[in-house]
Amino acid sequence: MDSPLPAPFFSRRTLLRAAAVLAAGAPVGTSAPQAHAADAYDTLRLAWRDLLLGTGFAPDAEPYAGKLADLGSTAAGLRSTMAPAAGSLWPDLPYADPEPDTDAESYTYSGNLTTSYHRLRTLAEAYAQPGTGLTGDPALRSGILSGLDHLHDQAYHAGRTRYGNWYSWQIGIPQALLDIDALLYADLGAARVADHCAAVDHFVPDSVVASYTGTSTGANRVDLCRVLALRGVIGRSAGKLALARDALSPVFPYVTSGDGLYADGSFVQHTYVPYAGSYGQVMLGGLSLLFALLKGSTWEVTDSGRHVVLDSVDTAYAPFLFNGLVMDGVAGRAISRGVQKADSRGLRQDDHLRGHAIIACVALLARSASAAEKARWDAMIKGWIARDYFSPVLTSPALGVAQLARLHAVDSSSTAPAAEPVGHRLFPCMDRAVHRRPGWAAGLSMASRRITYYENGNGENLRGWHTGSGMLYWWGKDFANGQYSDDFWPTVDPGRLPGTTASCKPLADGEGGAWGVTRPDVRWVGGATDGTFGVAGQYLKGLSSTLMAKKSWFFLDDAVICLGGGIHGRDGAGVETVVENRNLGAAGAHAFTVDGSARPTTPGWSATLTGTRWAHLAGHAGYVFPGGATVQALRQARTGAWSDINGGGSTASVTRRYLTLWFDHGTDPTSATYAYVLMPGATAQQTSARAADTSWLDMLANTTGQQGVAVPSLGFTGINFWLAGTVGAVSASAPASVLIRESAGSATVCVSGPLRDGAVIDVVWNRPVSSVTSKDPSVQVVSTGSSLSLRITPGQLGAVHKAVVRTA
Repeated sequence: MDSPLPAPFFSRRTLLRAAAVLAAGAPVGTSAPQAHAADAYDTLRLAWRDLLLGTGFAPDAEPYAGKLADLGSTAAGLRSTMAPAAGSLWPDLPYADPEPDTDAESYTYSGNLTTSYHRLRTLAEAYAQPGTGLTGDPALRSGILSGLDHLHDQAYHAGRTRYGNWYSWQIGIPQALLDIDALLYADLGAARVADHCAAVDHFVPDSVVASYTGTSTGANRVDLCRVLALRGVIGRSAGKLALARDALSPVFPYVTSGDGLYADGSFVQHTYVPYAGSYGQVMLGGLSLLFALLKGSTWEVTDSGRHVVLDSVDTAYAPFLFNGLVMDGVAGRAISRGVQKADSRGLRQDDHLRGHAIIACVALLARSASAAEKARWDAMIKGWIARDYFSPVLTSPALGVAQLARLHAVDSSSTAPAAEPVGHRLFPCMDRAVHRRPGWAAGLSMASRRITYYENGNGENLRGWHTGSGMLYWWGKDFANGQYSDDFWPTVDPGRLPGTTASCKPLADGEGGAWGVTRPDVRWVGGATDGTFGVAGQYLKGLSSTLMAKKSWFFLDDAVICLGGGIHGRDGAGVETVVENRNLGAAGAHAFTVDGSARPTTPGWSATLTGTRWAHLAGHAGYVFPGGATVQALRQARTGAWSDINGGGSTASVTRRYLTLWFDHGTDPTSATYAYVLMPGATAQQTSARAADTSWLDMLANTTGQQGVAVPSLGFTGINFWLAGTVGAVSASAPASVLIRESAGSATVCVSGPLRDGAVIDVVWNRPVSSVTSKDPSVQVVSTGSSLSLRITPGQLGAVHKAVVRTA
């Protein structure tokens, strides 16, 4: 047990507050928890306490016992190093800014103040939770209260001028402070509660939610409402609670630009960044907490628009969850937050741990859902839990006791786990696509006028330059689920991300500017899908380069066909298209076979593979090069540190081995092309057989005007019309993406207008069609018979328009 704090720690204000507590009947030297709810505010405060701490778990059973013991150990360490001084509560977290403004240095000071409050929150949780070894410890409580007084008196109080990051003052600090107040309410006393409420009112006035603009949108708006709601609970204000409830309403409706949820399942934050895996999780988490807190109260959220949030579980989050991980293509700059510098908030992050947090949000949101929704989500949760072999959900270091207790309750229920779904989903409003098959899944990240190349900011994600240049992520059903979790981002060559085409021109850290401000001046990014297979296309313009390219992907049953055309650059630098850059782990020596010949497995091997028809990487995938190709290959051990890509990252070096395959288009290419077929999970025999089957793939076009393929055995035709024209049996009067699937006397024709200019698209399929059996309202049948002629009115959101026809 820690010794009591030294006498100098107790300020005059602290002693006066202690006297107020005594006068109120709450002994300073003993824990005095609220035994029952006296009114609505007490009911909400106790409900919030339960949401923070959890219910229905055995603190002496795992994983809770270990979690609680670790919490106690962390709290003891923090308590022992607390050393209040002018400008700091912990020596490693100076928060007094000598030149207060909003530059990067000031961000550090405001961040330190935020971390100081979060450390106190850790102490408060260790005090309130059972089984920590510090539960109800009077010395710990005294330290927390004195720490609160210290930070209030020196930094976070009414009348203070903020500096650094606005987020610290309006969200980070008040959320931690109000959580502490909820956990230690009986020990605070009226004077301290009033001071804290006044401070929150000063930095988070009602005006922050007066308009749905700026930093008060999407996930940020939900966070602000959480602050206002808890301020209402702690300060016993009906007005604050009503304001928090009502200010959520602008978050609910679908948006057509900027921050928020889109009807196609996209979620965007910071205007230009796909963010379901990070800010989206924050929004979902905040809403699930607020819905649960206010349920059954006078302030329950009853806005009918809340159904959009409930629907988003299936439309905006589940599509990006695979075996418990959330795809990095929708995590923005959070991909660079691997291992952080050591402090109480320095938990490792990766795609699995971010996914676990979303799964925990879904479990809590289910309390506010219908019975049917809850049953469906419980089945999904059990499936994710069962399949995450790489990073088990039920012992996740990313989740606290309360979240784990809720997930264990779902996992122990009689609900049968849901299988991983199959199908293809396009998200045209954030330039993303997801493809799922029984044995694997893939995600595609693109960029346009609407969506940034990448986001950096606050010193994070400094080398994510090409993550929007056609990066193709993929995972196996039961292999390679740690591909991007296992220190991928600090060790991968950031100029050779898999699937991308990029100039070799050197780029600076943070190239293009912060917060996703730089976007390519292109509109043609999008695709078409029938829900099972998919077509995607990206008119690529390179970041800070003259690179231009037309890139297409055709997502099928066991493969992704990848085409590139019109590749052009004038940077005086080489241009490359990366077929693969596979993380083989710390000591991976996976066999690599090219056209039946084994190649060396030692790092440092490289080769120019001429006339290559197929290659195979054991335990991962096969690669087919139609007609043969010259491909560069490299085995390499790469060393880096998280601090290389994130200023807050660990400086410890990590090394991972990679196998990289790429096309070298040469310096300043003109109209270069490429073609390859990715076969996730394929064996060497399957890859060789596909390469030998020259009838499997019909290459229809690969030019600057059109790109298209047909796979007769699947009844599949996919074409991206960059310009109007005719490819094979299909013509389009304007730029379009077209997918046709034929099967047993019928066919589905899918068309989108990726330019989003609303221009009418006439599509003619030179194939006998007897009738159109169904169609979307946006599709007009011009004629049938010896050919099919459709007129599409595509709208301006890149949506796919379908018609089902009977073939003659």
